[in-house]
Amino acid sequence: QDAFVAFHVDKVLVSKYLKPLQIGELAPDQPSIEPTKNERLVKDFRELRSTVERMGLLEPNQLFFFLLLAHILLLDTAAWLVLFYFGTSLLPFVFSLLLLTISQVQASWLQHDLGHLSVFRKTKWNHLLHKFVMCHLIGASAKWWTLLHSQHHAKPNCFHKDPDIDMHPFLFTLGKKLSVELGIKKKKYMPYNHQHKYFFITLPPLLFPTYFHYHTFYIAYTKKYWVDLAWMLTFYIRFFSTYGSLLGAKTLNSLISLHRMLESSWFVWVSQMNHIPMDIDYDKNLDWVSTQLQATCNVEQSLFNDWFTGHLNFQIEHHLFPTMPRHNYWKVAPLVKSLCAKHGIEYQCKPLLTAFADIVHSLKSSGELWHDAYLHK
Repeated sequence: QDAFVAFHVDKVLVSKYLKPLQIGELAPDQPSIEPTKNERLVKDFRELRSTVERMGLLEPNQLFFFLLLAHILLLDTAAWLVLFYFGTSLLPFVFSLLLLTISQVQASWLQHDLGHLSVFRKTKWNHLLHKFVMCHLIGASAKWWTLLHSQHHAKPNCFHKDPDIDMHPFLFTLGKKLSVELGIKKKKYMPYNHQHKYFFITLPPLLFPTYFHYHTFYIAYTKKYWVDLAWMLTFYIRFFSTYGSLLGAKTLNSLISLHRMLESSWFVWVSQMNHIPMDIDYDKNLDWVSTQLQATCNVEQSLFNDWFTGHLNFQIEHHLFPTMPRHNYWKVAPLVKSLCAKHGIEYQCKPLLTAFADIVHSLKSSGELWHDAYLHK
C-alpha cells in the first residue's frame, strides 16, 4: 500500500512485525485496487516514487539539519543573554521575546522533520533527537505529536479521521458539505457566520497556550509516556532556572505566556494555509495520491518562505513523500506538477499572503453556507 511505503523508512524491519499478521494472498482473478481509486494515477505515482528513490531524494543532508539545529540553539541562548547583559527593561525584554519565539518555532519545524524520520536514515537516531528537540527544547511530548500527526497524514481533511480538523463543529464549521449539513441539522455551537472574524482572537493566539499545552500532558500521562514526561520536565527546569534568575514572577509569567501566544500564531497561520482552504469532507476512500492532493496546496518558494514555514510551503510534496528531507522538496516539485498535469489534477501554488487570506475567505464562505442552510425553512 502507498501509505505504508510513504510512512516507513526501514521496511525490512517493519515487515518482521507484519509477517505474523499475514493470513493469505488475493486470488489471481481478484482486482488489486478498489473501484474508488484511480488505478492509472496509482501506477504513475509508484513509478514516480521509484524515480525519487533512484535520484536519492530520500537521502538526508546531515549538514543541512546540523545547521538548522545550531541556529535554533544560538537563538535560544541569545534570548537569555540579551536579558543577562542588557537588563530586563522593556526593550531588552521585547527583543529577548522575539528571539525566543523564533527559536521555538524553528524548533517546531525541526521536530517535524525528526518526527517524520527524515533527518537520519536510522529510525532510532530520529526518535532520540526528536525527544531532545520536542520534549527538552519545546516542552511537549514527541509521542503525543507522532500519534496525532500520523493520523493527519493518513487522512488529511477527512472528518472524524484527521485530528487537525476536530475544531469542527465546536469552534468553527469547515468545508462546504459539512457546513451545509450542520446548518440543515440546526446545530449551532458558535456564531459561525462570524467565524472569519473571531478566528483572529481564538485559534492563532490560543492554540498553544491552552489546548496544546494541556493536551500534550494529558495524552503523555494517560498513555504512560513516562520517558517523554521526564524529558518535558527538563524543559521547565531549564526555563524557570535560567530566566527565573533574571526575572520576577510576573515578568517570567509574561515571557512564557507571550512567547507561547506568538509561537502559536505563527504556527497556526502556516499550518492552516495549506489545508483549511482545501476540500474538507468525510473520507471518500480515494487512493493515496488523490487523498493528499485534494487536501493540500503549496506556497511559492523563496529563501524567506522556506525558512519561515519550515519548507511547509511545499505541502503537496511533503504529503506525498512524508519521509523526504525538506531540502529536496524543490527537486521533486516539477515531477509532481507533471504527474498532476497528466491526470488533470489541479496543482495549487500561491503567494504567502494570499495563502493566509484564503484561510479567512474559506472560513467566511463556510460560515455563510452554514447560515443559509440554518435559516432555510
